[in-house]
Amino acid sequence: MSIQYVWFIWSLIILVIWGIIYMARPGYRRVMLNMSLITMPFGLTEPLFVPEYWSPPSLFHLAEKTGFDIESLIFSFAIGGIGAVLYRLVQRRNLIEIPESERKHARHRLHRYILLVPALVFALLAFFTTLNHIYCGIIAMFTGALATLYCRPDLKGKIWIGGLLFTLLYFIYFGSILPFYPDYVELYWNLDALSHILILGIPLEELLFAFSFGMLWSSLYEHLYWQRLVKDIKPKLTSYESL
Repeated sequence: MSIQYVWFIWSLIILVIWGIIYMARPGYRRVMLNMSLITMPFGLTEPLFVPEYWSPPSLFHLAEKTGFDIESLIFSFAIGGIGAVLYRLVQRRNLIEIPESERKHARHRLHRYILLVPALVFALLAFFTTLNHIYCGIIAMFTGALATLYCRPDLKGKIWIGGLLFTLLYFIYFGSILPFYPDYVELYWNLDALSHILILGIPLEELLFAFSFGMLWSSLYEHLYWQRLVKDIKPKLTSYESL
């Protein structure tokens, strides 16, 4: 396969993972689709990262010509849905709506403002520092996840474990392409602007992105739509029902 299509195939791989989860878990479909549609527009921020962070070949050479690419939209769509439900794939949990009376608790007064923390932090870092935008994004998402803990301490486990789970998945996903294209990172990542730290060939920044994204997105649906996690306990079948 031509190296020109690696990023496209790579984005389709994560979309296939999204599709498998979507088909296998009907109860997660609403959350996945909702969060994927919310996340997809972030693919339009690619000009902030090309070529400052990386410069991968893309379909129709769009990234090289405009900074935009189709692959980033596919990738963003897929990780948005996966990141929102990955924790629940491992820890069996259902969602229930938080009562209106509880939403008036003092810790929820900053609810709307805390949701804006990642965007605000990113904008401040991007405009007032010389940090590479990948670091701006990592710090913004990490800060947003920590801010979420202020009004949603009940999501603490989901936030931290969600970050670790998404990092693990992303490590496997990223590493899947390296045996076939071992020079891909050196060719298309702007390593001189980064830490130059590679973990089994994967830039440290990619794993930091995965961890911070997994933290924030694992809690975003519950935070945004006033949902709470409860244990998914299946009722025991009676001897009659089990027949």
